[in-house]
Amino acid sequence: MEELVARVTQATGLDATTAQKAIGLILAFLQKEGPTAEVDHLIAAIPGAAGVVAQAGDGGPGEAGGSLMGMLGGMMGGGVMALGQKLMATGVSMGQMQPLGREIFAYGREKAGEDAIGPIVGSIPGLSQFI
Repeated sequence: MEELVARVTQATGLDATTAQKAIGLILAFLQKEGPTAEVDHLIAAIPGAAGVVAQAGDGGPGEAGGSLMGMLGGMMGGGVMALGQKLMATGVSMGQMQPLGREIFAYGREKAGEDAIGPIVGSIPGLSQFI
C-alpha cells in the first residue's frame, strides 16, 4: 500500500493520510459496485488493500459527513456521484479526482492485469471518466 499511496500523493498533491483514505473509499466502492471476482482479484493483488477497504467501511448513501451534498448523492442513486461526494468530504478536490483514479487504476493494471480492470471499469456507469 505504501507504494500506491506514494504514487497517489505525487500525482494529486494529497497528503498520505488523505490519499490512503481516498484509496480505501474507491476500493470499497468498487467492491460494492463492481464484478465480485475481478474486484476480489484486484484487492488481493494490491498489498494492504484489504485493510484500507475495511477502514473505509461500507459508507452507505449520504455518509459524506452527513452533508446535504452527501444526502443528495445518496438520493440520486449513489454510484460514482456518491463516491465523489465521499471523496470531497475526505479532502479530495474535483481537480484531484481524475489523477487519483488514473493512478489507482494504473497501479491496479500493473498488479492485477487488464483482465481484472477492464471488466470493473466496463461494469460501473460513469467510472471511465475518472481513469
